[in-house]
Amino acid sequence: MLELVGVRHRYDGRIVLDLERFAVASGAAVAIVGPNGSGKSTLLRLLALLERPSEGEVRLDGAVASASPALRRRVTLVEQRPVLFRGTVRENLEYGLRARGIRRTKTIENVAERFALAPLLERRRHELSDGEVQRVAVARALAVEPEVLLLDEPVSSADRAAAQTLYRALAEERARRPLAICLASHQLEDAYRFADDVRALADGRLSPITPENLFRVDVPREAFGAGGSDLKHVCVGAIEIVVATEKAGPAILAVAPTDIFVSREPLASSARNVFTGRVIRLTHHRGGVVHVTADVGAELVAVVTEEAARDLALTPGGPVVFSFKASAVRVF
Repeated sequence: MLELVGVRHRYDGRIVLDLERFAVASGAAVAIVGPNGSGKSTLLRLLALLERPSEGEVRLDGAVASASPALRRRVTLVEQRPVLFRGTVRENLEYGLRARGIRRTKTIENVAERFALAPLLERRRHELSDGEVQRVAVARALAVEPEVLLLDEPVSSADRAAAQTLYRALAEERARRPLAICLASHQLEDAYRFADDVRALADGRLSPITPENLFRVDVPREAFGAGGSDLKHVCVGAIEIVVATEKAGPAILAVAPTDIFVSREPLASSARNVFTGRVIRLTHHRGGVVHVTADVGAELVAVVTEEAARDLALTPGGPVVFSFKASAVRVF
């Protein structure tokens, strides 16, 4: 198990990561999602011991870890913009094995085949697209068979087909041997399809709810309504969300997808937030669950059952209404 314990990390005196505990268990597939600047890349660099935490510890199998060749063999990070060595794709894939005095031509051929790199083995860096460079870097990392693979936006430059190839190869590698993977991604759909455990970061802290529907906002100081109400209107995209909070100023606003009621038409209810829009996509998950992504002036995600999606005749481009209470909105 690789973990951060009691970690606070600072840049120029500013706390950018504040985690009581973040663990990646042996064989786990963990995805970290969150807006830009939330701390995803910093978290991965700390796990890889490319940076030392300002406070706290990095532990591997319960022992405090140090940046050593032994740890580098067990934990590997592929950054969002990886650097390839001079030479061909084949020479890049062979590098880690050569450094360890290992000659496994069959390993290189297998890795290249799984990542659809076989036609590229004799090409050099300048002959590759950015997406191909990312794929080569991930394959190079896996060729030496680390115990933990850390990936920062591994498909940010890839098209859909290339992304599916990479995720399929990672799944095959996990099925073949014990391998823990922790990846940072902006793509929620990819995160849910690949990972067993999806976690959200907001301003360097783990979000208390699921990763969808997280927004950076500016909460007004003045509430509206009678009787000392704490209800406030918060601008999110082209809509105003009614929230019940005493907070004011910059904040993170979050709505759990399970707290959003989905219908085809506005219904009479106690919900203070009722938004009409169009379905963008339906994403089907295990257990008969469907994530409904809609444009209601801001992009929001709700969760319904397969049966409910059928009964409501939800289709991409079709009408939909999202409703939720002011008390269901988290502000932190």
